[in-house]
Amino acid sequence: MSKQLATWLNLEVELRSCEPIEEEYCKEVPGNFLKNACSGFCSKLAEQLVSPSVTLPWILSLVGSGTGLSGMLVPLKNLGSLLPQLMVSGAIRKYPIRKFFWAIPAFLQALMVILMGLALRWLDGFPAGVAVVFLLLLFSIASGVSSVAFKDVMGKTIPKGKRGRLLAWRATGGGVLTLLFGLALYFYLQSWEPMSVILLLVGSAAALWILAGVFFSMIKEGPGATGGGRTPMQEFTAGIKYLKKDANLRNFVLARAFLMAIPLAQPFFVIIGRETTRAEFSGLGIFVIASGIAAMVSSPFWGRFADRSSRKLMLGIALFGIVNCSLVLGFMYLSPGSQSLYLFAPLILLNMMAHGGARLSRKTYLTDFAPEEERPLYIALSNTLIGCFTLLTAGIGFIAEWFSYEILLFFFMGMLMLSMLWTYRLREV
Repeated sequence: MSKQLATWLNLEVELRSCEPIEEEYCKEVPGNFLKNACSGFCSKLAEQLVSPSVTLPWILSLVGSGTGLSGMLVPLKNLGSLLPQLMVSGAIRKYPIRKFFWAIPAFLQALMVILMGLALRWLDGFPAGVAVVFLLLLFSIASGVSSVAFKDVMGKTIPKGKRGRLLAWRATGGGVLTLLFGLALYFYLQSWEPMSVILLLVGSAAALWILAGVFFSMIKEGPGATGGGRTPMQEFTAGIKYLKKDANLRNFVLARAFLMAIPLAQPFFVIIGRETTRAEFSGLGIFVIASGIAAMVSSPFWGRFADRSSRKLMLGIALFGIVNCSLVLGFMYLSPGSQSLYLFAPLILLNMMAHGGARLSRKTYLTDFAPEEERPLYIALSNTLIGCFTLLTAGIGFIAEWFSYEILLFFFMGMLMLSMLWTYRLREV
C-alpha cells in the first residue's frame, strides 16, 4: 500500500550515480520514521515560505529589485542544488554516518534565510535583490548536499517496505501545512505592514529549518557501507560518448532544456499577477494556496498519462504551457476593472500543474528510454547539460526589464514550441 501511495504521489527519489546500499546495512530503529517525517514537515513548509518561484519574486517585486534579478532565482536555485550532486555525492558515501550531511546544511539554510531577512530589512531596490540572489545560491548549494545525504540516510534507517510511506507522509504533510499557511496569510495578515510580513516569512522559515535539522540529527543511524561511491561528474565524463552516438539522447536533452520555460516563467507570472492586480500580501496567500494544491494533485493527475506515453505527455505539457502563457498575455490586456487576482490565480495553479507534469514526463521517459546498465550515465549527462543550460538562462528576466513582459512571454512560447519540435523527434518507448 505504501509503495502504491508513493507511486500515486510520484515520490520516487531521483536516481543517483552511486551503487545502491545493501539491505544488510539498513536497520530499523523505533522512532526514526517519525523523526524523519517531522523533519520533512518542517523542511517542506520552510521551502514554500522562501520559494524562489512564488514568495521571493513577490518580495523582490515589492521592494523594487527589478525583474532581471527575479529571473535569476529559479536558474540559480537549480544550479546551486546541482553542484553538490556533481562534486561531492561520491565523497559523502565514504562516511559511515551521514545524517549530519543533512542536518548541518539545514542549519546553514536557516542562516542564509536569516541573512536574507536582514538584507531585506536594511537594503532596498537593486542591492536588496543582489543580496537575496547571492544568498539563495548559497542556500541552494547547502540544499544540494542535503539532497544527496537524504537518500543514503533513508536507505539505511528506513526498511524497504516503509520508504514509500515515509515519502508520502513528508509530501502530504508539507502540502497540508503549506495550504494552512496560505490561508493564514490571506485571512489574518492583511492588516500587517509589508516588512512585518516579510520578516515573519523569513523568521518562520529559519526556525523551521533549524527544527528540521534537529529532528534529522536525532535519527538513530548505524555505520553503513562506504563503498560504491561515484560522482555524477565521473559519469558525465564517461557518458559523453553516448551523446555523440545516440541521436535520441540528444533530442531528449534539447526537448528537456526548452521545456524549462515552464518553471522559468513561474516567477514572472507571480510578478505580473502582483503588478496588474495591485495585490497586497493577502494576494500572496492565494498564490501559496495554489502552490500547495498543485504540489499535492499534479503528479497523481499526470501519472496516468505518463504511464501510457511519457513522450506524448511531454508534447502535451509543452502545448499546455503555450496556452497558459497566451492566457497570461490576454489577462494583461483586460480592462483594469477586470484584472482580478481571483481570475489570475488559476493561471498560477495551471503553470504549477504544468511544471509537475513536465518533471514527471521527462523523468519517466528517461527511466524508460535509458538502458538499465547505463542509466546512471544517462542521468548524470542529462542533469549536467541541463545545469549548464540553466546557467545560460539566468539573465532571462532582463528581457522583461529591457523590453516588456509581452516579449518575455513570447520568448517562453518560442522555447516551448522548440521543445515540441524536439519531443516530436523522440522515439516512442
